[in-house]
Amino acid sequence: MSEFVKNANDGNFAEAVLNAKEPVLVDFWAPWCAPCRALAPIVDALADQYAGAVQFMKVNVDDSPQAAQRYGVQAIPTLILFRGGAEKQRMVGVSRRDVIAQAIDAQVDQPN
Repeated sequence: MSEFVKNANDGNFAEAVLNAKEPVLVDFWAPWCAPCRALAPIVDALADQYAGAVQFMKVNVDDSPQAAQRYGVQAIPTLILFRGGAEKQRMVGVSRRDVIAQAIDAQVDQPN
């Protein structure tokens, strides 16, 4: 896992994601999920690419069901891009790197 990808859970979700100053991409996943494992290298590469501009968090839905339920995560992997504590974009399933990067770019380029 990239050094720029951190773990969030039910206990620290608000602080780590909702109160963040920069955009946050949250990867809702589980270790048993093969598509989640396929998406992980893409998320890691993007975390390296956007280091300092965007935070990347992983939420294990088995360990943190409240966060997943709060945001209506019904399938994994689900990526949710947050900015200013609000959901800005959601991608369900294994998304291509360029599609995720385009969503991130749209938030990074926005004024605060």
